[in-house]
Amino acid sequence: MGHRRHSAPRRGSLAYLPRGRAKSMEARIRAWPKVNSDEPKLLAHAGFKAGCVQIVNIDDREKTPNHGKQLVSLGTVIVTPPILIAGIRGYSKDPDGKHAQFDLYADNLPKNVSQFLKSKNKEELLEYSEKAFKKIKEIYAIIAVMPQNAGLEQKKPYVFEASVKGGDVKKQFTFVKELLGKEVKIDQVFEAGTTVDTAAITKGKGWEGPITRWGVKRKQHKSRKSVREVGSLGPISPQYVMYTVPRAGQRGLHQRTEYDKRIMVMDNTENIKYRINPKGGFKHFGNVNGDFIILRGSVPGTYNRLIKLRSQMRNIPKKITKPNILEVVV
Repeated sequence: MGHRRHSAPRRGSLAYLPRGRAKSMEARIRAWPKVNSDEPKLLAHAGFKAGCVQIVNIDDREKTPNHGKQLVSLGTVIVTPPILIAGIRGYSKDPDGKHAQFDLYADNLPKNVSQFLKSKNKEELLEYSEKAFKKIKEIYAIIAVMPQNAGLEQKKPYVFEASVKGGDVKKQFTFVKELLGKEVKIDQVFEAGTTVDTAAITKGKGWEGPITRWGVKRKQHKSRKSVREVGSLGPISPQYVMYTVPRAGQRGLHQRTEYDKRIMVMDNTENIKYRINPKGGFKHFGNVNGDFIILRGSVPGTYNRLIKLRSQMRNIPKKITKPNILEVVV
């Protein structure tokens, strides 16, 4: 007599394992795109999710049925205050991986930023960093993002690395060195019409059973004892439950990266071109002030959450076309 098999989860549902809670509310970016240019470029920015709107635009995607027609799509508003370039980090490479060789920080950093950075003698570090160019393979900018600049109450800044690509290492070092201690706006990194990747921590759902968590099919109503459980945890041998068996557990609050999010609008609330704030402000966020962007489609995470924006890694288009926006409906 054969053993009962458990109902199989939906195709592709085992893509992310284990589904545990994220260790930090800040997503990590582990890979960066290649840049075929002689001019150095910063490849990341960051913002905070405010809410959703509807975008009415003319579809400019060629070879699609809706090309040239009016299109209504979902848009996500992300508040993008200027980021502070707090320092430079140089990495060497060997068969064991990357190793940080030096950290060079800007002078007169805000107190809430400098307390997270171990500052050393800048002149000695500058001399060492310029001598160590033979070892250095990659240059990163150390970025600080202030939630208070986006209208949030959190005082603690988010500090993370952003890759600098283009040209050789000396050009990259000089590029970041000129930006040390300065603020960089979103329009200095990206432009309207470009496509970016978003990294964030998803909205937490708490403890869920295998039906909701993995998409397992419910058992028939004549089944023994349970309906919303897995029919079998596996065969008699091997005598353990394999990791591929759908089980109950944490759902949500995971780190996720979503690709190919097009920047439909890049603007500032001081301009009157687009009315962005609904009456009473966005739910759980309030009014958007300062620089903001609207991405086409959804973005992982709940309102107020940090969203990291990275230059596109997949499906890079040959040319960038500015979207023809007719209206933004809030």
